[in-house]
Amino acid sequence: MYNIVNLLFFSIVLFNAIRASSQDSSSPSLLILGCGLDKGSEKDVDGRTWGPDDKFLQPGGNSIKSKASFQDPSLLDVVPYMSARVFTSETSYKFPVQPDKRYWLRLHFYPSVYGSYNPSESYFSVIANGGVTLLSNFSASITCQALSQAYLDREYSLAPLNTDALTLTFKPNDKSFGFINGIQLIEMPELFDSVAALVGYSGQTVEVKSLHLQTMFRLNVGGQYISPKQDSGLSRMWYDDTPYIYGAATGVTNQAEKDVKINYQNMSSYVAPTNVYSTSRSMGNDKNMNMGYNLTWIFQVDPNSMYLARLHFCDYYYSKVNEIVFNIFLNNQTAQTQADVIGWTGGKGVPTYKDYVIYVQDDAGEDQLWLALHPALDSKPEFYDALLNGVEIFKVNDTNLSGPNPQPSDMLMKAEEEERKFETHKGYNKNVVGSAAGGAAGFALMAAIVCVAVYRKKRVPGSDNHTSWLPIYGTSQTTGTKSTMSGMSTNSANLTAMAQGLCRYFSLQDIKQATNNFDEPNVIGVGGFGKVYKGVIDNGVKVAVKRSNPQSEQGVNEFQTEIEMLSKLRHKHLVSLIGFCEEDDEMCLVYDYMEHGTFREHLYKGNKPLSTLSWKERLEICIGAARGLHYLHTGAKYTIIHRDVKTTNILIDENWSAKVSDFGLSKTGPNMNQGHVSTVVKGSFGYLDPEYFRRQQLTEKSDVYSFGVVLFEALCARPALNPSLPKEQVSLADWALICKRKGTLEDIVDPYIKGKINPESLKKFADTAEKCLSDHGIDRPSMNDLLWNLEFALNLQENPDGSTKSATRVIDESEFEDISLGNNDMANHYKNLSLGSEHELSSNKEDSSENSTAVFSQIVNPSGR
Repeated sequence: MYNIVNLLFFSIVLFNAIRASSQDSSSPSLLILGCGLDKGSEKDVDGRTWGPDDKFLQPGGNSIKSKASFQDPSLLDVVPYMSARVFTSETSYKFPVQPDKRYWLRLHFYPSVYGSYNPSESYFSVIANGGVTLLSNFSASITCQALSQAYLDREYSLAPLNTDALTLTFKPNDKSFGFINGIQLIEMPELFDSVAALVGYSGQTVEVKSLHLQTMFRLNVGGQYISPKQDSGLSRMWYDDTPYIYGAATGVTNQAEKDVKINYQNMSSYVAPTNVYSTSRSMGNDKNMNMGYNLTWIFQVDPNSMYLARLHFCDYYYSKVNEIVFNIFLNNQTAQTQADVIGWTGGKGVPTYKDYVIYVQDDAGEDQLWLALHPALDSKPEFYDALLNGVEIFKVNDTNLSGPNPQPSDMLMKAEEEERKFETHKGYNKNVVGSAAGGAAGFALMAAIVCVAVYRKKRVPGSDNHTSWLPIYGTSQTTGTKSTMSGMSTNSANLTAMAQGLCRYFSLQDIKQATNNFDEPNVIGVGGFGKVYKGVIDNGVKVAVKRSNPQSEQGVNEFQTEIEMLSKLRHKHLVSLIGFCEEDDEMCLVYDYMEHGTFREHLYKGNKPLSTLSWKERLEICIGAARGLHYLHTGAKYTIIHRDVKTTNILIDENWSAKVSDFGLSKTGPNMNQGHVSTVVKGSFGYLDPEYFRRQQLTEKSDVYSFGVVLFEALCARPALNPSLPKEQVSLADWALICKRKGTLEDIVDPYIKGKINPESLKKFADTAEKCLSDHGIDRPSMNDLLWNLEFALNLQENPDGSTKSATRVIDESEFEDISLGNNDMANHYKNLSLGSEHELSSNKEDSSENSTAVFSQIVNPSGR
């Protein structure tokens, strides 16, 4: 008997040890499979070990292992995406599970060409345990194309299966095939309550524990992206909520003070990480403004389905009941009245969540889920505000979670058709991912919103008005007038076709009302396109209205380019386009209002320094602008070259955050195999890339050159061109390089900051700017190199003793070569902190400043654009 007990005990210990060894060290993952791996296990950039899938395949199916023929630049690592299991007939996996446990199931897809298998021909279904349809007629290629992603994943929360095995079946359509790159199966802690309130049906609830869920959206509201490593042990990804916000009134973002501790009390920390509860979005402090709008998010969903909306709350500022009380609406229906976070939690810094279930009907236009918050007037709170920390949207069903493949937008299809024509005309042989749309995965959220722009609907709680809405700002009605598409001139038919669904259209009456009939006192700037007016729309929302000057050389093309660019782009450091007007020979563009104007205004006026910004503030503005340009160069599907980078096109908002503006001259590079775009030279004198000027070949390094001039403007507080100075000093770029190489750069530094700059910070900054102004583009750093060098310079300024701050690591440049790029994204960043470019100058190379001077000596006319 004693031996039997020992044997049983040893067996239990051995089983637990084997099970523990198969789990990821940082999460309760049971299985992490790299489908198609040849042998052994491989680690990804997050340190997770992906094992082969062979032993879980069931006999009877036909499948092969294959390698992807192309690695998209947005793939940060080859694991698990560069290998795949391709199914040519119905094939199943069988995984051991606990019968009474809920599991996360994540399926990873990278629609590349695998041998002779083209992803555009792949359509298949995925079924769990013979009765739960997860995907049906699924095309990873079409889905990635519509979302402008290179790869994607699908996440499901499977209810207890009451069996000790999960059978996952891949079933290709007739004459088609299926594939999978990676599978994760993670045993879940108890995250879902037994029931959730059913919105629209007072007193009724939905039993959630027995239902399967698909994750549709998971957002860190008011905060930044949270990676799987930063999640609370479940490897989830939490995205920024900004692309989903409706309207120009986005409220304000908040962050808990360092001394505020997130206290989960009796709630499991698995529910959401502390990063979610320590940031939030609220309406702001203006009571009158808050009463006039709802803080609203819009989500594209499949109709005829039920959805669970989980809202996360944590008030880390107020601590008393009835200070902030608000109502919650889902799809125009009241989900919660008099929501009081402190009343729910009992104290400051205590998180909680609320679950609501809503059915989205299968009626025309019913394909969106609207979440809106508004102050609860009846409770007479101390502050008329509302707040939200996080949101998760799950599709709920007991047998079928599949939905239709998304349709690529007309704009995207048009762009890809133009690319194909361009390549056919030039005779290029494109060896890339079939119909997978490439592009950076970080761009996926914004692109997903663009792809749904073809839908037309507007709903605000308490209103049944309908009109078109745009993907970023939506379309709303201004007081007394209604924005429609009437009044558009026949000459703008092409623009209208492009702009419908992408931008809000303002009537000329809307614009006149906003600007007080273009009243001259409202003029806040003048540019090549025309005057810029301060305006007010939608009951108090400040905007900037750029009105075309009929005599301007910038006309319809620049107007259309601006709309095309900014309608598709969304980034913290890019000025946001709200809409446009084209009526009665008037062309107007409406943007977010930038409270603090242009960067140039804070450096100098005319030729005289203003001396209002500290060195740290100048660095932060330069870093913000560099981030915006870096996004243009790498974050969108195509490389976008701004072509007019200068201090007047860097605007500063109320939080002193820099935003790049004016995309009228921007160019996209749909095919950068050439490395450049041949185009007529345009830009502003003093900032023009001399290589671009000579060869008329535009690259992203042309923006880098212009930004180098901006850096010296920030340092010296003088214009890029000043014809009143001696000849050798007219061009700031030329003069700064001469001084830098003579060792007299400090002589031309802005007197306001002279002597206040840490010498090491100045050296790093000056070396960076000098590299940017290299005569040949190949010698200049990329915008990524530039960005991280500026952040390094900022760190040196803030930490002259070499100590580090929490957000940035200061390292010796000798470390760079030793950093393994396979470890994580930050390794890539720190690797690029060195000032090396793609092609180092040889020691005996001639001074390029003479070439630059030769180019600019003939063009000292400062009028430019």
